Amino acid sequence: MDFEKVIDRNETNSMKWDFYPDRYGADDLWPMWVADMDFQTPKSVRDAMQEVVDHGIFGYHRRPTSLFDATTAWLKNRFDWEVNNSQIVFTPGVVPAISHLIQTFTEEGDGVIIQPPVYYPFYALVHNNKRTLVRNPLKETEQGFTVDLDDLEKKMQDGAKMLLLCSPHNPIGRVWSEEELTEIAKLAETYKVLVVSDEIHADLILEGKHTPFAKAAAGREVETMTCLAPSKTFNLASLQLSYVVFENDRSQKAYETHLQREFVGIDNPFATAAAEAAYRHGEEWLEHLLEYVRHNVQYVKEYIETNMPEMKVIEPEGTYLIWIDMRELNKNDKELEAWLRKEAKLALSEGHIFGEEGSGFVRINAACPRTTLEEGLKRMNTAYKNL
Repeated sequence: MDFEKVIDRNETNSMKWDFYPDRYGADDLWPMWVADMDFQTPKSVRDAMQEVVDHGIFGYHRRPTSLFDATTAWLKNRFDWEVNNSQIVFTPGVVPAISHLIQTFTEEGDGVIIQPPVYYPFYALVHNNKRTLVRNPLKETEQGFTVDLDDLEKKMQDGAKMLLLCSPHNPIGRVWSEEELTEIAKLAETYKVLVVSDEIHADLILEGKHTPFAKAAAGREVETMTCLAPSKTFNLASLQLSYVVFENDRSQKAYETHLQREFVGIDNPFATAAAEAAYRHGEEWLEHLLEYVRHNVQYVKEYIETNMPEMKVIEPEGTYLIWIDMRELNKNDKELEAWLRKEAKLALSEGHIFGEEGSGFVRINAACPRTTLEEGLKRMNTAYKNL
């Protein structure tokens, strides 16, 4: 578990390292954008995948019961959440799963609530499925960001059918408290709004604890589906494995029927082997990872406070992503983009892509060796001194 080790990802078809020129229009930038890690996945996971390679036959594959067992055991161990194997439906990625949930449980024109600034594919998921985007912006206070419950109630009263909840929240890094989730559940129950909770970052808790929305909503008449995956936790994004946990048999059957109609659901043996090994043997690795990321977050916070005081780090409670407030630089979105690319030579996620509420912010990735982080911050500081 050497998180200080720098592994060269260039010329490996890495989206973060090899394809940023396609997005940013320059080939001399330092990548701090895509939400994957610059760390190797646990050795137990690599060993499990190697066994599949050594077998040498990659024919049609069916998920074994042992994968379901490992998944439910993980949910119980990490979140004290009792889930039966029968409640789980595997899918090739959380974003596709959310799209299929929208298609299954809403109609064209129905209102779908999002809480910006938020993970930018949420916008496309609503628009591409011809649903109506309903905005419930997070409320910024002196204590940080929180859900605007009054506005959320109004949007639900107006007839929205679904809420896409990002928990923990990307890019803000909030880990919603059980009390906050309970208030959302009360509103969803009152106005009969279905809640799809994207909890892909649930294992990556830096402060506090994660409460699954379904657990917070237990005992209420709330229709909820929880989307999870080992991909963020163990750096397995390209293996395309995620799952949805259902609380309602009728809804689960409707979703499974939709997936069957679309011929979605065939797994591959590498994803199965990796996920099962991660959930059975990856907890110690994860705890060391979280400690390393905590130190990286503190390093970023202290570096920026010391060297670039006009910027402010919104310290994440969860995820390995850091939301940085650059509004005091007094640059509009185009000016900030140009400064970051041309002067700082950085490829990072500009805040406005998460919604207009993200204007003046940026998101950087702290799941990398310290030297990688240092290089990015040095570039930023050099550009800052020349403002």
